[in-house]
Amino acid sequence: MTKKRKRTSKVWDDFKEITDVKGNVKAECIHCKTRLSVNKTGCTTHLARHSAKCTAKQIHSTKGQQNISITMSMAQKEAVSSVTNFKYDHSKIRDVLSHMIIVHELPFRFPEYELFNLLMKSATPLYNKISRATTKKDCWASYELEKKRLMNELKSVSRVSVTTDLWTSDQNISYMVVTGHYVDSNWNLQKRTLNFCDIPPPHTGVVISDVLQRCFREWGIEEKVWTITVDNASNNDVAIRILKENLLFRHTLPLGGQIFHVRCCAHILNLLVKDGLSSIQDVISKVRESVKYVAASEAHVIMFGEIAKQLELSSKKLVLDCVTRWNATYFMLSCALEFKVFPRYQQRDPSYTTLPSEEEWEKVRIVCSFLEDFHEITVLISCSEYPTANLFLVKLVHIKSLLTYESLDKDSAAVLDPRNKMKYIEWCADNCYSGVEGIELKVTVFETLRNLYAEYVEAYRVSTSTTNIVRNASDAQTGSSSNVSGVSSVKSVGL
Repeated sequence: MTKKRKRTSKVWDDFKEITDVKGNVKAECIHCKTRLSVNKTGCTTHLARHSAKCTAKQIHSTKGQQNISITMSMAQKEAVSSVTNFKYDHSKIRDVLSHMIIVHELPFRFPEYELFNLLMKSATPLYNKISRATTKKDCWASYELEKKRLMNELKSVSRVSVTTDLWTSDQNISYMVVTGHYVDSNWNLQKRTLNFCDIPPPHTGVVISDVLQRCFREWGIEEKVWTITVDNASNNDVAIRILKENLLFRHTLPLGGQIFHVRCCAHILNLLVKDGLSSIQDVISKVRESVKYVAASEAHVIMFGEIAKQLELSSKKLVLDCVTRWNATYFMLSCALEFKVFPRYQQRDPSYTTLPSEEEWEKVRIVCSFLEDFHEITVLISCSEYPTANLFLVKLVHIKSLLTYESLDKDSAAVLDPRNKMKYIEWCADNCYSGVEGIELKVTVFETLRNLYAEYVEAYRVSTSTTNIVRNASDAQTGSSSNVSGVSSVKSVGL
C-alpha cells in the first residue's frame, strides 16, 4: 500500500480534510466552515486564496486583541495627537448599514456597489462584502426591532389620535398610510407611522374600515383610539361610521364619539379654494393660455424678456400651473400678475389673442390676495411636525374674516393654546357669525370642553394624583398660568 504523502503547506493550518455524505474528500475551513475540493495533484493555490480572504479568520485572529487607531491633530497633520484601540465588529457594520438603507431609502443592492466596497475596504481591510439578500434580511430585522419597541411604548399610552390617507400611485396601485399621534410619558407629542400597505379595489367604506380595524388590533390600541382624521370623501364617512359603532360597543370613545371623526382641514381648504376658483375659470384660462403662448417659442420668451427689462420688472420667469393643484394655479397667477408686460407684448405680436382685460386682471389681483392666506395655512398644516389647533385656528378665523370682509388681529390666540382662555372663542364667534349662530357655537364649545374635563377627572379618580387634579382645577378657575400638560389643557378651558 502506497504511503500517504505528508502535507507540508502552511495552508493546512487553516483547513482540515473531511469526507462528505457522498464520499467525496473535501477541505473544510476551520474558521468559516467553507468546503473546497481537494486537488489530487496536491495543489493548494485555491485554498491559500480562500485563507487570505477569509473574514472569519481575520476576526478570529483579532479576538482578544485590539487594533490601533491613530488620530491626527488638526493643527499639525504630521503630529500624532492620540492613539486609541478598536475592535472590528461586522455585526455592527450590518446594523448601521441597514438603518442607512431605510433612512435614506437606498436600494437593497447598495452594499454590492463596487465603489462602496472599495470605500469600506479602504476604511478597514477586515470588511467583507454584504449581499442584497443579507441587507434585506437585516432591514427586516431592524423593522421588527423598532416595531417591538414602539408596541412597548404604546402600552403606557392612554390615548392615540390617528390620521390616515389613501392615494393611487403612477402604477395604479392604491396605498393607505396610518399614522398615530400620542403624548409620551415626558409630555412630548410623538408621531409614528403604524401602517403602510396596498389596498386592493374596491375602496369602499367597509374595506377601509376593515384595514383600520386590523391595524388597531395589531398595535393593541383598539381601546385607546381618541380621534381619527380623514379626507372628506363619502367612503371615509362610511368607514368612520362603522369604526365608531364598533368602538362604542366597547365604550372606549370620549363623549360618546362626538369628537371621534375629525375632517381634514387641508382638504377642506382645498375644496373651498377650488370652488372659489371656479367662478373665475374663464379668467384663469386666459392667463394660462397667455403663459403657454409666451413659453411656446424662444423668440416669444426673448421678446417678453426685453419688454420686462425696459420696464425694470421682476427677473422671475413665468410659471405654468398643474390644473389639478390649486396652489400651482396660485403661483401661476401671482407670477403673471407681477409682469405688466402682456399688453405691450400684444402690440408687438398681433398673433397673441388671449390677453386678459384690465377688469379681469383686477379679479386676478383680488383672488391672489385671498389665496396668499390659503397658501400660508396650507403650508402650516402640511409642513409642520405638530399642526395643533393653536397653530392653525387663528389662520382659519382670519380666512373666515376675509371672506366676510372683516379684519382680524393676527396676534390673537386660541382657547387650545395654554396661554389663552375662552375669551378669544367668544370674540371670534361674535365677529364671524350672526347672533344665534355665535351663541350656539360658544355653548357647544363650552359644553364639550366641560364634558371632556369631567371624563378626565372620572377616569383618574382612583389615581393617587386625585388631590393634585382637584388643586390644579381650582387654579384653573382663578386663571393661573400653567405648563403644557394633561391638566394644563383643562386649565386652558378657563373653567
